[in-house]
Amino acid sequence: MANKHVPLRMCTACNEMKNKKDLIRIVKTKDANDSYSIVIDKTLKMPGRGAYLCKNLECLKKVRKSKRIDRIFSRKVPDEIYQEIEEVIASGE
Repeated sequence: MANKHVPLRMCTACNEMKNKKDLIRIVKTKDANDSYSIVIDKTLKMPGRGAYLCKNLECLKKVRKSKRIDRIFSRKVPDEIYQEIEEVIASGE
């Protein structure tokens, strides 16, 4: 019996390869009226440019301070998104 492929993704903060399901995905999506929004993708399948982040506060602090996700998406990530990520980490989802 063959081993099932486990999709790996890299955390944008610590650059560690981890199981996709163990990371938080943030996505820049295009709305119907051609404006962009940044959201947390809980399904891990939304269309759009994505970035992955470990479920750990140190990685969150690191990307927030370095503005790395802002550069990935070429726009400022709203503070509400960072707060939402912090809540996801705290809840252990």
